[in-house]
Amino acid sequence: MKSTVFALTALLSPALAAPTARATKVQYAGVNIAGFDFGCATDGTCSLTGTSKPYDIVSGANALGQMNHFVKDDTLNTFRLPVGWQFLTNGQLGGQLNSNNAGQYDRLVQGCLNSGAALCIIDIHNYARWNGKIVGQGGPTNAQLADLWKQLATKYGKNSKIAFGVMNEPHDVPDIKAWAATVQEVVTAIRSAGATSNIILLPGNNWTSAETYVSSGSAEALAAVTNPDNSTSNLIMDVHKYLDTDNSGTHTECVKDNIDNAFKPLADWLRTNKRQAMLTESGGGNTASCQKYMCSQIQYLNQNSDVYLGYTGWAAGGFAQSYELNETPTQNGNSWTDTSLVKSCIVGAWKGA
Repeated sequence: MKSTVFALTALLSPALAAPTARATKVQYAGVNIAGFDFGCATDGTCSLTGTSKPYDIVSGANALGQMNHFVKDDTLNTFRLPVGWQFLTNGQLGGQLNSNNAGQYDRLVQGCLNSGAALCIIDIHNYARWNGKIVGQGGPTNAQLADLWKQLATKYGKNSKIAFGVMNEPHDVPDIKAWAATVQEVVTAIRSAGATSNIILLPGNNWTSAETYVSSGSAEALAAVTNPDNSTSNLIMDVHKYLDTDNSGTHTECVKDNIDNAFKPLADWLRTNKRQAMLTESGGGNTASCQKYMCSQIQYLNQNSDVYLGYTGWAAGGFAQSYELNETPTQNGNSWTDTSLVKSCIVGAWKGA
């Protein structure tokens, strides 16, 4: 969970049984490259005009340069690429991918692939909604969301480095089993489009919080989602968790590492049920408190890499240095300087594990 609207001025693995020995660190580590989600609010509205329209981070904020730096200089290997549903279809619910808008986003996706990253996550950043109404529960039909994903899977599914993030941060969804049915239809559409082995990230209710993923019923409901062959291979639980006082991701100070309240209980469930999860959003300010708790949180993920596949911090891309959770590196000629949190924790824990 984080700020609800990003204006232009803000600028920006398989599900396996537990192995006998754990790896020393997670498989994937990186950051979100935000910008094509700017203008999207938590009610599922996404502005396409005015100052809140999606920001062209490919050229305007040199997102390609950022990703190249993160891979080559920092050895990170994963990027999550948020984008608004309305942007991709130019505001047409149930429409085809708009050649201009989807073409702009494709430049970011191709930049991720060309950077040498091991995983590029396509993330629909709409909070389980379109203009205030919940998918499959009074809003767009399951088929309309599934068709969007069918188009994206047809376009990108032949590349094993592409992962599909079904939906960013569903929240206040009345019927979690109905939401799981929505996710099932999306999974079926993706696999039927030829993306037979790509990672698909399954988002739960309550902002897909790692702390409530089990207690909210999300884990149980989404555990029933399967591939067309009834397997659960590469169906990964998608979780978020921030470290500030209210888990909003809007404060520069952090107060917890989320181990005892979130990641340990979830790890127990994952092992029991032979599943894996990925932390696709977490972050904090570039402060001493956030360095302390963020590094501790990531260390725990590395120590439990049998069930935690990886993490991506929030966020680089189009954010200015003034943004509370800024992870955008600064460029000076051909060199880049990471923010203190990225250097200490996102990169530090990855290299030091």
